[in-house]
Amino acid sequence: MLRTHTCGDLRPKDIGQEVTLCGWVQSVRDHGGVIFINLRDRYGESQVVCDPQKDPESHKVAEKVRKEWVLQAHGVVDARPAESINPNMATGEVEVTCDRLVILSTAKTPALEIDDSKVANEDVRMKYRYLDLRRPSMQRNLAIRHNAAQAVREYLSSLGFLEVQTPLLVRSTPEGARDFVVPSRLFPGKFYALPQSPQLYKQLLMVSGVDRYFQLAPCFRDEDQRADRQPVHTQIDLEMSFVDESDVFCVVEGVVKAAFKAGADIDVSLPFPRMTYQEAIDRFGLDKPDTRFGMELIDYTDLSANCGFSVFARAVENGGQVKGLNIKGGSSLPRREIDELGEFVKVYRAKGLAWMRVTDSGLESSITKFFTDGELEAIRQRSKAEPGDLLVFVADSPRIVAASLGWLRNHLARKLDLIPSGVFNLVWITDFPLFDWNEETRQWEPMHHMFTMPKEEDMPFLHSDPGRVRGRLYDLVLNGVELGSGSIRINRCDIQQEVMKVVGMDAADAERRFGFLLRAFEYGAPPHGGFAIGFDRLLTQIAGIENMRDMIPFPYNSAGVSLVDDSPSEIDSSQWRELHIRPDSVQRK
Repeated sequence: MLRTHTCGDLRPKDIGQEVTLCGWVQSVRDHGGVIFINLRDRYGESQVVCDPQKDPESHKVAEKVRKEWVLQAHGVVDARPAESINPNMATGEVEVTCDRLVILSTAKTPALEIDDSKVANEDVRMKYRYLDLRRPSMQRNLAIRHNAAQAVREYLSSLGFLEVQTPLLVRSTPEGARDFVVPSRLFPGKFYALPQSPQLYKQLLMVSGVDRYFQLAPCFRDEDQRADRQPVHTQIDLEMSFVDESDVFCVVEGVVKAAFKAGADIDVSLPFPRMTYQEAIDRFGLDKPDTRFGMELIDYTDLSANCGFSVFARAVENGGQVKGLNIKGGSSLPRREIDELGEFVKVYRAKGLAWMRVTDSGLESSITKFFTDGELEAIRQRSKAEPGDLLVFVADSPRIVAASLGWLRNHLARKLDLIPSGVFNLVWITDFPLFDWNEETRQWEPMHHMFTMPKEEDMPFLHSDPGRVRGRLYDLVLNGVELGSGSIRINRCDIQQEVMKVVGMDAADAERRFGFLLRAFEYGAPPHGGFAIGFDRLLTQIAGIENMRDMIPFPYNSAGVSLVDDSPSEIDSSQWRELHIRPDSVQRK
């Protein structure tokens, strides 16, 4: 080895030892002829002292040294003078008096500072990711990722799960997001796809008798990017045979607990509470509720049916709802900010936001004149309103009311600083609708995917009233972030074909796209269910950071571009010919 210790190892117990360190130069300081070099590696920093009175040769070398050069330093560990002790460094009580300094490699002036207090523009960070990853916070993130992954593997292995790798070149079966496709050189005109998830293959593993499977699976989705999305992300993917929902919940809870403990020494309480989809929508407006704060939705629909305010009454008459929020202390918000909240809900298709201030004398607003004193008192009581509060209302279809108020609730919590720090609220959301109506295509779509078993009591409505059918679906939500989804799967060919019919897939199309799965079911498929945790999202929560890209070693930017290697890129003309694709078919900008 070129070193005897890492740069984070040395302590007072090592005083008097001869050591050799290797690392990058974090800083160089010349104090009256004596040169001090802070040498850094993944494990920490150590101070190296080059004194011309003690070793002229190492001092001469030190005079040339610049930041980010890679050095080897040999010397004796000495105690620092009392006035020079650095309490902010783990090695701050000692230093290495150098008697040999070797330059292992030089470095250009770095494009960004290797300093957590001076974080560069994100595009610069991603272009020079190999420099950005040298920062201590990024090294910490890599360690969190490793420790959590190892803990997950150990935990699942202890329960008898087998880690099985599923194919990365698969048949294209686009559902939801677009597939990334890979042209085949050997089969002209045919393509592989990169898997959006291992869904079908893990079901085949259950048919194969594997019984308990998992993997940390890369998943590829060609979709528009946003802060919590990447073209490639990692799932903790698992599947189990002969189980019901509670069995899956128990295993997943253990996985999350192990990851939190190994990643950040955080203990999460088990079991996680459960909430139905409908309860989540009714109380929080969203199927991924943030339960760290209150301000739940309040239903005024029954109080509005016969009121004199036509906006409310007409919404109820048309089958809609009137719901709202009580913003505690919100009466102090200026009119301009209240109007901004009205613009906010319009993003979610609400027509506007009505409001009432709560004062010592009652409710005040331009709309209170349309309500009787009894109606206003009923609104005040249901809102549990106190002087100084602000009541806001949305009247529209149930879907628009829920979404607009749900997102407004989250927005207000951040704006008013209602979210406590260091709190991890995990909750299961269950009993999702199996299907979702698409207004644009005028047909039913799977709420999650088409391989979910319908609830037995809802099977009679599969064709007569698909919107009434609930699936054996479940999501895990952490602090308003969906960590993952799962379900008890369909394991019978006849039920799978019936579900496919509901979403508009005829027998020929089902055979073309999923024939291999349907054939497998004909040979005896066990009841099975599973779950997939978004590993990168989970790590972001564990590390307490907002940007998921900081938890991925080499991420893509918001446009889906890898700046470190400038991909996607053009390919050589010879590759076009080998793949039997005509370059002139690509429209160039």
